[in-house]
Amino acid sequence: MRVLVTGASGMLGRATATELIGRGDDVTVLQRRPSGLPCREVLGDVADPAVTGRAVRRQDAVVHLAAKVDVTGPWAEYVHANVEGTRAVVAACRAAGVGRLVHVSSPSVAHAGAALAGAAADPADPARARGHYSRSKAIAELDALAADSASLAVLAVRPHLVWGTGDTQLVARIVHRARAGRLPLIGPGTALIDTTYVDNAATALTAAVDACGPVHGEALVVSNGEPRPVAEVLARLCRAAGVRGPRGRVPFPLAWGAGAVAEAVWAATRRRSTPPLTRFLAEQLATGHWFDQRRTRAALRWRPHVPLDEGFTRLAGWYATAR
Repeated sequence: MRVLVTGASGMLGRATATELIGRGDDVTVLQRRPSGLPCREVLGDVADPAVTGRAVRRQDAVVHLAAKVDVTGPWAEYVHANVEGTRAVVAACRAAGVGRLVHVSSPSVAHAGAALAGAAADPADPARARGHYSRSKAIAELDALAADSASLAVLAVRPHLVWGTGDTQLVARIVHRARAGRLPLIGPGTALIDTTYVDNAATALTAAVDACGPVHGEALVVSNGEPRPVAEVLARLCRAAGVRGPRGRVPFPLAWGAGAVAEAVWAATRRRSTPPLTRFLAEQLATGHWFDQRRTRAALRWRPHVPLDEGFTRLAGWYATAR
């Protein structure tokens, strides 16, 4: 199959492209900077119709991962990358006669801050999504699913808290804060959270390429399906990196208020760095969020093959060789 993967310079995009290449697909990747992957490469802005049109030409399927993933920055930047980028991909798919589009979204598009226990993939809701990233991804998911038709099957997949070796987002930030002694628990640390080891997320997206068609017009949450207390997840990530785990506890109301202040300061001063805390991060660390995986596994005919414990072991091995 000829498959385009957008956003292949990121951890999950690279892992997905590698998985597709490994099984023999003819893969093209689209991102701003070279990926180094052994496949056809198109460099440029995913929101540029000319660039996206060139990348999509003669493809059978598209896996759209390219996005601005951050907690700071102007709303316009999120709209450009996440909303306009998705619209450009959809338009290019239609123009080129692509039959399958796997749109990579996030569980945060339907998260309004309350705890989630065994939740299904509720509809994306831009009005209730928290923060620029989640709101823009909610708009993008709705746009993508609205394009689902007899000629273009669209399937939205929401991997939850993806982590793994070489992770510069979730793991690197946790380790950096722990090393600096700035990683407390928010609340008691007992809230159960789902995460997804990167290799599992990549095989899920590969399975989605195959399933898209018979399965279409819906959103599916992907995770390892192994909810663990947030204190355990943080401690084991830190242990794998050889740093001390969370120190101390901060009550959730205090953390939420501090996150609101930090967001306001960063916005007022237009800082590009990551604030030490945001309201969304406080909610994620203090409330449970895990998802019913039965529909996902049945629809994709997929199961995760790397258990969390093995993932932590792989991460520890990677840090040991990286030192």
